[in-house]
Amino acid sequence: MDSSLQVPSAGSIARVDASVGLESDIREKSEAGGKPGLVVAVDGPSGAGKSSASRGAAIALGLRYLDTGSMYRALTWWLLERGVDTADAGLVGELAAEPRIEVGTDPQAPWVQVNGTDVSAAIRTREVTSAVSAVAAVPRVRAHLIAQQRAVISSAPGIVAEGRDIGTVVAPGAQVKVFLTADSAARADRRAAEASWSAASTRVDQDRRDRLDAAQSAKADDAVEIDSTRLDLDQVIDIIVRLARERAGVPHPRQQTR
Repeated sequence: MDSSLQVPSAGSIARVDASVGLESDIREKSEAGGKPGLVVAVDGPSGAGKSSASRGAAIALGLRYLDTGSMYRALTWWLLERGVDTADAGLVGELAAEPRIEVGTDPQAPWVQVNGTDVSAAIRTREVTSAVSAVAAVPRVRAHLIAQQRAVISSAPGIVAEGRDIGTVVAPGAQVKVFLTADSAARADRRAAEASWSAASTRVDQDRRDRLDAAQSAKADDAVEIDSTRLDLDQVIDIIVRLARERAGVPHPRQQTR
């Protein structure tokens, strides 16, 4: 499966531009196509295909989408732009709440903003990727961003949230939990193709991130593990969608999306 593949189109799903914690999201609940309150948690390591699969499943189910990793990346980008040493956990923790980080939850066009500036592309650089694990490990950073993530999830009528600790920490009560993984070589190849980096250097960076992120990457006891090594994107999406419909009683959407 190539995690850089485009997720399928869902026709005329209305765009939802959700700032973290905004009460304005609540009044839009009746407009969404998903089951009220449904949370699908998708966790797993880098390169397993979480983002593409989660977005595709959200579209197919008529739910919103939250990439929690983008929030850690946004804070990391902001710190790097200001010349902050991201290895200084004390300073990083002190600054964690200073920037205003907002995310869009439309799975067809998610975005990330820092203080009103769109950083959706800027947070995917190698510099940010190399520093984000250290930032995400800081307790004050995690406490601050997890609170925001929970606010987004609780205000949504239904959402697919992806990251490394959704099913264990952010939303342990999620009705559907998936742990998406793949073998190390496949993950490195996908990440390299997505970012136009060399496979060898990507593998080194990936192994380093796996070690640094291990404490936040536990599989929930009640999660269904999906090994995507030999699966394509559509197959992974279909599995997640089927789990949501079977485990949480999600009806088929009014408009077929794929």
